[in-house]
Amino acid sequence: MFIFATMSYIPSFDDLQQRILYEDNHLIAVNKRAGEIVQGDKTGDRPLSETIKLYLKARDNKPGNVFLGVTHRLDRPVSGICLFAKTSKALTRLNRMFSEGDIEKDYLALVETRPAIPSAELVHYLTKNEKQNKSYAGTIPGKGAKKAVLHYTFIKDTDKYYLLEIKLITGRHHQIRCQLAASGMPVKGDLKYGARRSNPDGSISLHAHRLEFIHPIRNVPVVIEVPPVFFKGTL
Repeated sequence: MFIFATMSYIPSFDDLQQRILYEDNHLIAVNKRAGEIVQGDKTGDRPLSETIKLYLKARDNKPGNVFLGVTHRLDRPVSGICLFAKTSKALTRLNRMFSEGDIEKDYLALVETRPAIPSAELVHYLTKNEKQNKSYAGTIPGKGAKKAVLHYTFIKDTDKYYLLEIKLITGRHHQIRCQLAASGMPVKGDLKYGARRSNPDGSISLHAHRLEFIHPIRNVPVVIEVPPVFFKGTL
């Protein structure tokens, strides 16, 4: 058995139900909008995780609290697939799978500079500045630095920008944004990491477009895909 989930472009993300990409008794995957937070933070804004819990409680007429586990996070200005666990058993196994690199995570990004090499692996050592909420990339190991690895492939030119597909090997703070910027390819709209200008809606042109993994409970392959809004009609 093989599970494949995909989603066509939807012009409005106002309805959470339309943004559900995959769901079963153990998992739910949602297409996160740029600007949403995945988990509660100091802003006090309602996180996507809480919105999903409220939605499931109302839809399923649940009398008590709804369990929903956050398995990974996307930065606030990033869009794309966000996977949640609906059972504690699934959460424990997914946490282990993410930690051990058993989940394939692919992103699409528009960058400001054409890559000098069409396809390459980037390896950096990232240090996080908590006060700035920003990571800095070095080429050699340093105190407190964490090794970060990704692989990018140049896909095509667009109007003034360049489309990359990125396979994330490790999962560090602002990893893709930081590594691409350190390689001279800042993500479109990402002022924090050196982009020339912001996007009008405050987003950055980075999108989690594909997850592939073995279902933590059912033990069958799962593939979830969704195209980015910023590249509508050209993928």
